[in-house]
Amino acid sequence: MVIVFNPAAGRRRAHLLWRVLDPLIASGVRLEIVETTRRGDARVLARDAAAKGARLVVAAGGDGTIAEVSNGLIGTDAALGVIPLGTANVLAHEIGLPFLPTAIAAALAFGRTRLLWPGVAQGPNEARLFVQMLGAGFDAQVVHRLPLPLKRLFGRSAYALQTARELIRYRFPPIHLRVDGQEHRAGSVIVSKGRLYGGRYLLAPEALAHEPGFSVVLFERSGPLTALLCGALLPL
Repeated sequence: MVIVFNPAAGRRRAHLLWRVLDPLIASGVRLEIVETTRRGDARVLARDAAAKGARLVVAAGGDGTIAEVSNGLIGTDAALGVIPLGTANVLAHEIGLPFLPTAIAAALAFGRTRLLWPGVAQGPNEARLFVQMLGAGFDAQVVHRLPLPLKRLFGRSAYALQTARELIRYRFPPIHLRVDGQEHRAGSVIVSKGRLYGGRYLLAPEALAHEPGFSVVLFERSGPLTALLCGALLPL
């Protein structure tokens, strides 16, 4: 078992990690911890671990770490494990992963697995896999521009602060796309593999992470007021 961990997550996250790892070590599970130093490291470390024969590569972090590790495991036989240490932990909530450290340790030790059907975004130079969602427009801008120090300091509240910033400076350009042969124009788009968004917000009720296909959520109207209203209307 190889654990891919980002030490920049802070001391609290490291403490939570060891609350999961201590029972594993005590029960005789052999594991290796590898740490990231910059963005993209988790993908490389996961790929290297699988190439060396690891059967289980565990992403210890948030949804960003999970995304990187899952991309590193493309085309390998290694399974993806998750220790949810992030801010929103959307995938963990989506598929009902445990959050109690002893329960996480037990799930990893006994190798309990389930099937996930990821999506693939094909860019001009490479393909990227996504296991929960893919965003374009205002939502993507907020996440992309969110400073890591702000996220560490305020946690989930950092997204609200960054949203306020982007409401002022984002230009809200239209997005043109084709879905099932039909042309659409939208202000923002979320391609979702799961039902949840931003933690436990219900966005795509019919999406199923364990089956092929995905839901495409179009925010057809655009602008600061629309962005605020859409955020306020997301059902819990």
